[in-house]
Amino acid sequence: MSHDVLVAGVGMIPFAKPGNHEPYPQMAAKATRQALADAGIAYEQVQQAYVGYVYGDSTAGQRAVYEVGMTGIPVVNVNNNCSTGSTALFLARQAVASGAAECVLALGFEHMSPGALGAQFTDRPSPFDRFEAATEQIVGHSEIPLALRYFGGAGLAHMEQYGTKLSTFAKIRAKASRHAANNPLALFRNLVSEEDVLNAPVMWPGVMTRLMACPPTCGAAAAIICSAEFAQRHGLRNEVRIKAQSMTTDRPVAFESRDMREVVGFSMAQAAAEQVYAAAGVGPMDVDVVELHDCFAHNELITYEALGLCPVGGAEKFVCDGANTYGGQVVTNPSGGLLSKGHPLGATGLAQCFELTHQLRGTAEQRQVPNARLALQHNLGLGGACVVTLYERV
Repeated sequence: MSHDVLVAGVGMIPFAKPGNHEPYPQMAAKATRQALADAGIAYEQVQQAYVGYVYGDSTAGQRAVYEVGMTGIPVVNVNNNCSTGSTALFLARQAVASGAAECVLALGFEHMSPGALGAQFTDRPSPFDRFEAATEQIVGHSEIPLALRYFGGAGLAHMEQYGTKLSTFAKIRAKASRHAANNPLALFRNLVSEEDVLNAPVMWPGVMTRLMACPPTCGAAAAIICSAEFAQRHGLRNEVRIKAQSMTTDRPVAFESRDMREVVGFSMAQAAAEQVYAAAGVGPMDVDVVELHDCFAHNELITYEALGLCPVGGAEKFVCDGANTYGGQVVTNPSGGLLSKGHPLGATGLAQCFELTHQLRGTAEQRQVPNARLALQHNLGLGGACVVTLYERV
């Protein structure tokens, strides 16, 4: 038996640069308390908790929720790279949909360090060794940080096949800044123009400037997930339902295609989106608002195609036509996305949930997408996992 699953409450703290934030238990507790208050319930009514983070010791999830309460409930620690927050959401939804629990906390937080991401354990095989080998064969440039080679290489593949211009990625970053200017929780709220982006320090000549990459960020976000029956019994808000959700991992094409777009999860995202559309009985043209994983402007462009928002090869036209913003076909990343809002890995997926929940409630203030009814979330973690979630205004 599958139960209707609602997002009853959401919470999020402002994202911050490393070193300019509270310790992770306090960040996580604040986001959790906000979600509980938004839902109108006490922590004692929560029956399970799924807590996501990437950079932290085992049972840091318990350390975080113990700040809110010690009720003896199961606390599951989740780590799925950059899709960690949405994986916690996926597990919470499964628990409620299956009837294993009626009210569940999904929480994500991250305490990051400055600079490029790197391995924490160097005395054992890396989970990225196959990704690194494929990237070295396809693009080389071992002097460039690996994440830049992954996503810059994917953008370069699109440029080489379709003639996509560097300025198109700059347009995406400028759009992100316009959206973030209306988001008080975003890390960067300053407006940048296409020219500003192109004139930023070069990280890969002809492929990427610094402003095309998201910054390391610290923060926390949370959601209270419950059944429709639980919400009705307790008089909770019921405007937002998880209509469909899918999680996928890599297939052999990731390494066999010799295409950096596949290395960074194009087919993984495409499959998750197709499963969600099929389960919900809708298509990408029915979606009103999207929060997608724009860790680099290049990945936002590629993801338009993976999610079916435009034809494969049509992403540059999609951007240049303004189809990705207010007044266009679908508003993408009204929060400012990872590029402007920031990307605290474990919190990102739940920050996307926070934004889309407010969009469907009609409470997104200056960011509000008019008459939003269907909202799509895409959260990607290399290594790999992709979670796509479709929310519906009830």
